[in-house]
Amino acid sequence: MNDIFIHKTAIVDQPADIGSATTIWHWVHVMSGAKIGEGCVLGQNVYVGGKAVLGNNVRVQNNVSIYDRVILADDVFCGPSMVFTNVINPRSSVDRKDEYIETYVGKGASIGANATIICGNNIGEYAFIGAGSVVTKPVPAYALMVGNPAKQIGWISRVGLRLEFDDEGVAICGETRERYKKTENITVYLGNKT
Repeated sequence: MNDIFIHKTAIVDQPADIGSATTIWHWVHVMSGAKIGEGCVLGQNVYVGGKAVLGNNVRVQNNVSIYDRVILADDVFCGPSMVFTNVINPRSSVDRKDEYIETYVGKGASIGANATIICGNNIGEYAFIGAGSVVTKPVPAYALMVGNPAKQIGWISRVGLRLEFDDEGVAICGETRERYKKTENITVYLGNKT
């Protein structure tokens, strides 16, 4: 663990599985059993539950709690103060720890500041959840979602640019020239333009 940086104010309960080149900043609390991949950055005041899983190169900004049964794939971005939940019907007087619902965030997805993800609503790869949005249903890959409740307003590329589809349902990213194909409510990555 010599290439892992853990700030002196952070608490990492053992055993915790932390990948190389990961940085854990001020007042972070990682619970025993948590799995954190390589090259991750956990900002100030982040909490990671003991049954949470973070892939490689995950960026978690300040004031985010990643509760049990939240799984973040590689390259996920969690904006400042965004919120995950893990119970649909919480009550202070009712123990629902056996009722936690899994939430999966796909590779490369971004969740904006102050957004809320209601548990059980998986987010597709490279989807983009706008700041302050409240996700109440599953999100397709490459979808651009905004509002409360979050509604899809378009599609977005792997590098975070809006996609515009032609009459044949093909879009080309303006930055990378990579191609995407849309069929009904599904967009797939086709790779570089030939």
